[in-house]
Amino acid sequence: MHGSIMRHVITMAGMGAIGLMAVFAVDLLNYFYISYLHNPALTAAIAFSASINYVQIAISIGMTIGLGACTGRLIGARQHAKARRLGSAFIIVMVSLAGLVGITTAIFSRKILALLGAQGEALQNAVYFFSIISPALPLMCLGMALSALLRAVGDAKRAMRVTLTGAFVSATLDPIMIFLLHLGLEGAAISTVLARCAVVTSGFLNLKGHRMLEWPQKEDFIPSIKYIGRIALPAIATNLATPVGGLFVTHAMAQFGLNAVSGQATIDRIVPVAFALVFALTGSVGPIMAQNLGAHQFDRVKETLMAALKLTGLCVGITWLVLAAGQNIIVSLFNIHGEGVGIVKIFCSWLVMSYMFVGLLFVSNTAFNNLGHPFYSTGFNWGRATLGTIPFVWIGHYYGPIGVLVGQALGVVLFGTLAALTAFRVIKKLGPHSCNW
Repeated sequence: MHGSIMRHVITMAGMGAIGLMAVFAVDLLNYFYISYLHNPALTAAIAFSASINYVQIAISIGMTIGLGACTGRLIGARQHAKARRLGSAFIIVMVSLAGLVGITTAIFSRKILALLGAQGEALQNAVYFFSIISPALPLMCLGMALSALLRAVGDAKRAMRVTLTGAFVSATLDPIMIFLLHLGLEGAAISTVLARCAVVTSGFLNLKGHRMLEWPQKEDFIPSIKYIGRIALPAIATNLATPVGGLFVTHAMAQFGLNAVSGQATIDRIVPVAFALVFALTGSVGPIMAQNLGAHQFDRVKETLMAALKLTGLCVGITWLVLAAGQNIIVSLFNIHGEGVGIVKIFCSWLVMSYMFVGLLFVSNTAFNNLGHPFYSTGFNWGRATLGTIPFVWIGHYYGPIGVLVGQALGVVLFGTLAALTAFRVIKKLGPHSCNW
């Protein structure tokens, strides 16, 4: 709550970005390995199953946002004991809900995947892959929760270690499982589950010295759900919008064949690595805003938002130059053919710039969630996923798979801009009453 805001944002987001980049780089590497099995049905299977997995992750992230925002605000107000008590109880709620979601989606995965357009060999492989990773969703959710607590207390370095542990385990096991043991897609799924186990173990070990966990008392569950749920539930609704919109895009791409789906899947795995800093800002800036809000330092809240937006612009500009220059290498590395080639090239050349507005939306949503206006983020995200996706993509699909991508990009430009303008208006109105949510 003191010192340079920009330095604090860079430190928190930088550590988070390293961890996220490692995780998503492993996911990209995983996809790279599968692409070298030279079976479009396998790469398409990962793309289809990932669409559902993103929905699961969105639920976990939403609960994590609530946990991080509320514990961060309590820590900023010097109420460590309450933060520990409510946070510990809510983690049990998170893991239980994740278990329910994971098992339910695994049971109905075949019907869901078929609705997305998966069929034949791609459908069979997607169902098999998803049936292995989906029941392990509670492990992923718990790992996120432990990392969020580390960020809430300002320990970005240990939060990064937690994420890097999972990335290291996955990177080590993937080639062994896929190629050495000849398990293919099954090996990729098994390594994913084992990596989640490693993340949970690392999370407990790194959080040990901060005294942020205790065995929750029965009477703490309801207060934790009420207190943290006020942020977590809207955050879940907010985060669900993006993958739900993604489901519509996947369905639209499926109409153009497996090569188009594989091209889209390649983009979906390059983006998190390329924009790891932007995505890390959403998890790192939140606790900074929450702590300064709890300390009634409202000027520093605005300064935090400005710092995040500047870093977003810098990140997107650099990424655009790199991807535009390396588009042919990407096409060659991932064995992309047919419609997929044009999809990847148009994205790397021009559409990558739309992620400036994705960044505006994400950072603004973080501000809304941590400043007592979570329903704003819900509205903007669902606006982007519906009005900003469905009509644009529907019109675009008449012009082929590239039209689908262009339509998706145009929608996010509109809603990213509106969200950023609203975030500044919210911060301008901050006052002592803003902490009573």
